[in-house]
Amino acid sequence: MANSLDLVCFSHLRWGFVFQRPNHLMSRFAKVGRVFFVEEPVHDDGPVHLEIEERLPNLWVCTPHINSATSKELSEGHQRRLVEELVREQGMEAPILWFYTPMAIPLAVGLHSSLVVYDCMDELAGFLGAPVDLLDREQRLFSLADVVFAGGHSLYESKRLQHPSVFLFASSVDDAHFALARRYGQDPADQAGIGHPRLGFFGVIDERIDLALLETLSKARPDYHIVMVGPVVKIDEASLPRAANVHYLGMKQYAELPAYIGGWQVAIMPFALNAATRFISPTKTLEYLAAGKPIVSTAVRDVVNPYGHNGVVRIADADGFPAAVDAALKTESAQFQPMADEVLSRTSWDRTWAGMYEIMNALGKRRARAAMPQKGNNTCSTT
Repeated sequence: MANSLDLVCFSHLRWGFVFQRPNHLMSRFAKVGRVFFVEEPVHDDGPVHLEIEERLPNLWVCTPHINSATSKELSEGHQRRLVEELVREQGMEAPILWFYTPMAIPLAVGLHSSLVVYDCMDELAGFLGAPVDLLDREQRLFSLADVVFAGGHSLYESKRLQHPSVFLFASSVDDAHFALARRYGQDPADQAGIGHPRLGFFGVIDERIDLALLETLSKARPDYHIVMVGPVVKIDEASLPRAANVHYLGMKQYAELPAYIGGWQVAIMPFALNAATRFISPTKTLEYLAAGKPIVSTAVRDVVNPYGHNGVVRIADADGFPAAVDAALKTESAQFQPMADEVLSRTSWDRTWAGMYEIMNALGKRRARAAMPQKGNNTCSTT
């Protein structure tokens, strides 16, 4: 990469939360350069400081600590100062600035960069509790970014007219990791006592999950057991359907997931069809396929196309979900797995990262050439 092999990533997701797109991509960049993964702040009563922890070789997670009583404007000022100190103390001359959230734009004001990347993995404005100024900040980020990566087909269609350099890089899969589920052995302790057949989901349980569908499914098929693996976020736990055949096992580490999935008969994606899911491209589709599990999903656009039309994923609404699960339970492994493997052969996180890196490298060199007569003027500014 021209000028720099340092990258500062601004993320709305914490590194230690659900292991997903930022983790996969940043861990791969750490093989060729230094990564400083800047999380959203932790609010406490201590002094303002930046907690820095090396999580992988060449990758540091940087967490600002800000006083709880601090205003939003003052908090952003503190965070900007902490980031400036980080860049200076680590000797970063012109790092790549990589954004997952437009809300971090004020933190990068004045930073010299070799490249500005917006990896748009979600339409955050559609999520519950989204900041009122998120769309305005996204427009500012579009004006600053050298390149925009879109994490799904629907997102790409939404963003491609808002920036001259938008590329589709749908989320991919760590095939070898989830294929461990095909060699299913012993159940984890908290799943071992759950009966069969099991219908499983892993991921964040929030406003994107159709809770009414889960309740309908549990009542329609009382002999089927629904296993929900993942943290409950932003919604009241009291709103979750409760029944003898619905089991909430909480958040698990990425390394543990194949052991849980291996004990399921069908993987489900019971997404609500709302503003929060309009543009999602669920990574778990490919992860379930890698695990060798037949899938039933609601009609999320980026699941219907490309997976629903060729029969790799069964698509059903709330009323049709129980019957679709019945059909999935009858799926013959010898028939399903070759179809799943053919889909998986076309993608991998390594391939996704290589494609991104190639584009970044070309743009970085072009930007460096354009800036040669005016060295030192590549500054991220929100004015």
